[in-house]
Amino acid sequence: MNSRTFHSPFPAGDTDRNQIWEMLVPRDIAAFVAADWSMVKDDFKADGFYAIDACKSDDPDAWKMMFPDLAAYRDEWLRQAIAAQEIDYVEDLFDGVFRATYLSKIDITGNRALVRKHFNGAIKKADGSTDRLLWKTHYYCEKQSDGKWLITGFTGYLPNHDPA
Repeated sequence: MNSRTFHSPFPAGDTDRNQIWEMLVPRDIAAFVAADWSMVKDDFKADGFYAIDACKSDDPDAWKMMFPDLAAYRDEWLRQAIAAQEIDYVEDLFDGVFRATYLSKIDITGNRALVRKHFNGAIKKADGSTDRLLWKTHYYCEKQSDGKWLITGFTGYLPNHDPA
């Protein structure tokens, strides 16, 4: 992890939400920018993991079971992370993704959590164009007996209708 300052939107004493925020915002972004799966691999519960791609559609009938297991998700995550490294950005990629990321709502019931992560921003590229980040992901997490939260799945690329 780098030395950047991160500010969780949750009170300091809310250890569960702060642990989840740390996992899904700064650690996730740092790993993606470095294209280093080893930085996040222990944040997932491999047994039973699956994820759905909402294809940025409001129609659940258009959604796809894109990641039937963690290996399928890892492979696509790495493909996207490596592709991002090959783009010449005008600004720091970590800073751009962090600025576009908003996570302030985590519902916890028992040992389960529903986490809403929103992306709404643009990252400038050297060729004058931008990468537009505009979607939502709902993560499903489970608190383990040792107190650590793990990602058990998600529905990603949900449409984001938040104002810019």
